Amino acid sequence: MPAAIAKEHSPLSGRWFLLFLIFLHFSCIYKPPSDSPFLISFPPSSSCVSFFLSLKTKMASHIVGYPRMGPKRELKFALESFWDGKSSAGDLQKVAADLRESIWKQMADTGIKYIPSNTFSCYDQVLDTTAMLGAVPPRYGWNGGEIGFDVYFSMARGNASVPAMEMTKWFDTNYHFIVPELGPDVKFSYASHKAVTEYKEAKALGVDTVPVLVGPVSYLLLSKPAKGVEKSFSLLSLLGKILPIYKEVITELKEAGASWIQFDEPTLVMDLESHKLHAFTEAYSALESTLSGLNVLIETYFADIPAEQYKTLTSLKGVTAFGFDLVRGSKTLDLIKGDFPEGKYLFAGVVDGRNIWANDLAASLSTLETLEGIVGKDKLVVSTSCSLLHTAVDLVNETKLDKEIKSWLAFAAQKVVEVNALAKALAGQKDEEIFSANAAALASRKSSPRVTNEAVQKAAAALKGSDHRRATNVSARLDAQQKKLNLPVLPTTTIGSFPQTMELRKVRREYKAKKVSEDDYVKAIKEEIRKVVKLQEEFDIDVLVHGEPEKRYG
Repeated sequence: MPAAIAKEHSPLSGRWFLLFLIFLHFSCIYKPPSDSPFLISFPPSSSCVSFFLSLKTKMASHIVGYPRMGPKRELKFALESFWDGKSSAGDLQKVAADLRESIWKQMADTGIKYIPSNTFSCYDQVLDTTAMLGAVPPRYGWNGGEIGFDVYFSMARGNASVPAMEMTKWFDTNYHFIVPELGPDVKFSYASHKAVTEYKEAKALGVDTVPVLVGPVSYLLLSKPAKGVEKSFSLLSLLGKILPIYKEVITELKEAGASWIQFDEPTLVMDLESHKLHAFTEAYSALESTLSGLNVLIETYFADIPAEQYKTLTSLKGVTAFGFDLVRGSKTLDLIKGDFPEGKYLFAGVVDGRNIWANDLAASLSTLETLEGIVGKDKLVVSTSCSLLHTAVDLVNETKLDKEIKSWLAFAAQKVVEVNALAKALAGQKDEEIFSANAAALASRKSSPRVTNEAVQKAAAALKGSDHRRATNVSARLDAQQKKLNLPVLPTTTIGSFPQTMELRKVRREYKAKKVSEDDYVKAIKEEIRKVVKLQEEFDIDVLVHGEPEKRYG
């Protein structure tokens, strides 16, 4: 919305909205001269109607992040094609841009007010931040300038001459990120303008977004000392070196027209020593003047935020809003009820971003109504508990799924609708049809014999304490295993699956296309298992695995 009108705007009443539409008709035709004192600037005429309609339809709703892979795994296939040398960097960029556009437009069409940008990635958001900061380990031979796919993917995957950087789990999720390798000699520089580029990209499509950055403190706390650097090296000592780059990014985003910015600081939910906690105060105090004029959201997720961290976070200067995971954060809810800073926004993460189940809309609305009484109606924003990156993309694609089970589910696209439905209900525009269907689906799941099996419940209720303990002790079991298996002290094993071969993939495609029979398919699977077992026997492996050519026949 043009700053000359207002930074925040309530839905217009019917009569005034009609007058605005009449005014809009002429404003889209009339083009004032550049030196005109007429203060209100409008979007291009083609988007004037949608611009003003958005004032009436967009409720206080927010999405932390969204899946990148695409509803039909478009990014996966584009990446594999690029890595195999079958397509160009331009081809990959085109697929990525198309996916971003569809995500932004989907959220805008659904009515989401605070739409994130810079949450899309060709690998992961921490690696994107490493690129932004120019923190490239020397072994990749980067000599400065904008970081391209060659250096970017070398850091992620390695290349013929150097290994990749370490990969580790993103908190307690199944998502992984590339761990930054830092030390006192790292020369930081603004080397990837992705955040600004994607904000401008969305704006050109008529979608005003909230650019998202991994917060400076979480970035450092998730890093590790580079090879050759003392393990005791304080990564937080680099804060003063990376903040100037954050300031450059923020300045460019302001110049591009951003009115909000989101910093993801998920490490705030961890148990932090006092000096680590103080780093948040230090960082955002240093950024305060640069952030002036922007609405600043600091987002946390995945767990309750401890009381001391909550106190530090809500005391930060220059911060407009705080986002919390209220699905896994019941204690956080108590902290908010006990003390929430006056005049600040609460981005309430009530829609679970980590599962595939439909939200209990009635329960979430009740929570939101309680929070509304604490923070104020105009300061409460409905949000997801975390990025929707951790769930499937769109239930629409599940054409063969059982209808009853399908009614119990909500993937990312459906969770966006849930967020908007809750925001509308909170604003007095409750969609009774959506809420009724949701209540019916929840009741169906609760009473379904697929979920509630009385025989299992009775058996579980009848369990005694002794049923939870093994009949034999550990030493007896070890003796029995050793007699049967006769393993050495340090047995060898490949642990898991063998890679699927091109031949096996070909047979699977032919089976799905009904070009080969199930008997022939099973025969091919069993032949593959025989091959991998024989190979392990030839290498004198102690504990054999059969791989995972097809779990049904393993």
